[in-house]
Amino acid sequence: MKTFFLAGGFAGFLICAAAGLLAGHTPGLIFRDAAIGCLLSALLARWFWSVLAGAIVQTLAARRKAAAEAAEAAHAAAQGAPPAGNGKNNPPAPPAPAASRPTPGARPHLVTGLRPSGQPTR
Repeated sequence: MKTFFLAGGFAGFLICAAAGLLAGHTPGLIFRDAAIGCLLSALLARWFWSVLAGAIVQTLAARRKAAAEAAEAAHAAAQGAPPAGNGKNNPPAPPAPAASRPTPGARPHLVTGLRPSGQPTR
């Protein structure tokens, strides 16, 4: 998050400084406007990052929930019991994909927690 905050501030500084130069302002006004632009764009980048991180967390939680439900349905099917649900006739759940071995050296992504193949870490 710190890197995103700094990059947003730097981008805001550059954009505001370039706009001040193109407008023909004095150096004092250029630096003042660039400093304000730096602060505002850094805060905007921080907000955007928090929204993005929240969406990633929600997506991962939904994937984990779906995987747990599929595992529960597979376990119930193996035991011969009807799958848990809302009491209506539900179509059978598709079989769970076979677990694949990770490629040597393929580390999960730090933000999403997914391997390069797109499968979640276990």
